[in-house]
Amino acid sequence: MAELTLAVAALLLLNIGAGLVRVARGPTPADRMLAAQLFGTTGVAVLLLLAEGMGSPPLRYVALVFALLAVVLALTFAERGWTVADEDDR
Repeated sequence: MAELTLAVAALLLLNIGAGLVRVARGPTPADRMLAAQLFGTTGVAVLLLLAEGMGSPPLRYVALVFALLAVVLALTFAERGWTVADEDDR
């Protein structure tokens, strides 16, 4: 079972690589924001899978910290996007 969780974690890391392409080439800031959210969500999933596969419970705490940082990142992007939109209306 540990091999399966590690294999799924490796596939999720490939998913993060695809997200890096979207961040670099994203045509709009919204695409970049969603890719950054993908990093947060996938990063938490990878850490939880590694914690289970390797039998390392402290990785669960790191996953919780990443989840909180992903929320802060999303709020920061949203705040920045709304500020720019408000200035364009003036």
